[in-house]
Amino acid sequence: MSKILVIGASGTVGSEISQQLKSKGQEVRRATSKKELAKDQVYLNLSNQDGLSSAFQDVEKLFLLSPPGYVNQNELLIPILNEAKKLGVKKIVLMTAMGANANDSAPMRLVELHLEKLGIAYNIIRPNWFMQNFNSYWIHGINTFGKILLPVEKARGSFIDARDIASVAVELLTTEKFSNQAFDLTGPEALNHDEVASILSSTTNKKIVYENITPPQMYEGLLQAGLNKAYVEFMLLILDFFRQGYSERVTDAVEKITGKKPINFKRYAEDHKKAWA
Repeated sequence: MSKILVIGASGTVGSEISQQLKSKGQEVRRATSKKELAKDQVYLNLSNQDGLSSAFQDVEKLFLLSPPGYVNQNELLIPILNEAKKLGVKKIVLMTAMGANANDSAPMRLVELHLEKLGIAYNIIRPNWFMQNFNSYWIHGINTFGKILLPVEKARGSFIDARDIASVAVELLTTEKFSNQAFDLTGPEALNHDEVASILSSTTNKKIVYENITPPQMYEGLLQAGLNKAYVEFMLLILDFFRQGYSERVTDAVEKITGKKPINFKRYAEDHKKAWA
């Protein structure tokens, strides 16, 4: 049985991937930057590649993503790809983001292109904006003010549940049916934030509305939340892509790969309603 290294294993998607792999009887090694390790964890610091060689010992397959807060993803991830090839990894599933392939000079696209030329089996998955952002990144405005506060006007997004992203990744890690392909992953429908607020309101029995804010307001709010300036500027850039309509497209990739229709926003809201209690 293949040993699978999951980088980003403590995050929203990575933790779900680890759980789903284990439920299928796969041997999982979870990478962490913490020094105190659980039995299935291995130390790896992406920022300086500390622990890189030991993390890959006996690993045949790899799930890889960039941690949040970084805009120089190529500097972080390309050394990981090179080490994976050097140490005999046979399959890599890389998660970037929908739209990452729009500009070949963008940092994340450089990672994708490097992987495609690496000479080993791969998949690239590009999910759209996560549904789980509403119970994590945007939760302060919802629970404090009853408002989703974003500078995206009436644009729609085909939000995807992180559980579906994980299911796709698990399928790609454990089969070869779709090897050497890239997939844009979305939910089943495109919603604007007024519609999102309406679903959250009906689910929680609380009044939740969407309020369009200006980019400078968003900038200040993200800085106050502790994000570094470069990442705040990156967030504003991709939020503006959302505002321009680039996140509206719906694909059939989740169902094509997993055989199941993707989770819709109403089910996501029901499953997470305690977050907004």
